[in-house]
Amino acid sequence: MTFQPEPAVPHGTPQRTAVLLVNLGTPAAPTPAALRRYLGEFLSDPRVVEIPRALWWLILHGVILRVRPAKSAAKYASVWTSDGSPLAAWTAKQTTLLQGYLGERGYRPPALLVRHAMRYGEPSIASVLDELKAANATRILVLPLYPQYAAATTASVNDAVMAWMRQQRRQPELRFVNHYHDDAGYIDALAQRVRDHWQVNGRGERLVLSFHGVPERSLHLGDPYHCECHVTARLLAERVALRSEELIVTFQSRFGKAKWLTPYTESTLVELATKGIKRVDVMCPGFTADCLETLEEIDQEARAAYLAAGGEVFSYIPCLNDQHEWIAALAAIAMRHLQGWPAGEPADERVLANQRARALAMGAKD
Repeated sequence: MTFQPEPAVPHGTPQRTAVLLVNLGTPAAPTPAALRRYLGEFLSDPRVVEIPRALWWLILHGVILRVRPAKSAAKYASVWTSDGSPLAAWTAKQTTLLQGYLGERGYRPPALLVRHAMRYGEPSIASVLDELKAANATRILVLPLYPQYAAATTASVNDAVMAWMRQQRRQPELRFVNHYHDDAGYIDALAQRVRDHWQVNGRGERLVLSFHGVPERSLHLGDPYHCECHVTARLLAERVALRSEELIVTFQSRFGKAKWLTPYTESTLVELATKGIKRVDVMCPGFTADCLETLEEIDQEARAAYLAAGGEVFSYIPCLNDQHEWIAALAAIAMRHLQGWPAGEPADERVLANQRARALAMGAKD
């Protein structure tokens, strides 16, 4: 095997620690050509589609990549912004904010670097790891932006990182964050998002939590995703004092003809409308940044289906995005996993308490 050449790091360059945030990815543009490249990479991942490779290759290249890119491009165009893909824009902003929040806690550049990569598309995991290695980052914490573990998401990120590692002569130390579905800070951030939304928009008769779907087969094979989604939902319900009948967990983004985790989001919303539930709030806790699946699939398609079935008010609760409580939770998660690695001097509790008090005071003024 031939290994990649080692970067020419100047003698005396200090060793650094890095946090690598990883999100799913996005096409470079809302065009059929860009979608064909993106979907080709995404749907070629054996973690995403677990059927025999030869059969899937024929289906993917013979049917899906001939038909789906144009349809998907139109959907992406409906949510594309002046900053490009919403997912890309929010992930970049989260990265910048996390660098700042960690800096306030004593983990400052250049001792600690925070970067982001996409599992599919750009910037790729391999290219960002190359950049970190060139900056002499010898310790890297990989933090996927997926709160709930699934083989199709979290494990796929780990696969990509380890594929890069196999090409390195001098390998950095690695740590992985596999999940944080029950992290108190993450749950607090979700709860605050819900409360803030209710304060401005009023409260629906039901809170529907829509998680990304996976084939039901993965549950029976031992994937913990389904359980972790329900744990998140239970903890959130407790935090905002919802009765069990007021909260519904559903799964979206079904692909293909196989049975996926149920109940399905859109059909559940239609059923609620036909049963006389006139007002619903819908939130996507498994997505930490708004993207095609939340803005188009939920806030456009699911909204239209619910209203057409007789519902009157469909209220979408945005993802965590750049919310203060979320970035603070992300910083706390990173700090726990950075323990023992030289990455600056963490601030003491009095400093953090003062920062929290200032943030609360600013929120009260707003």
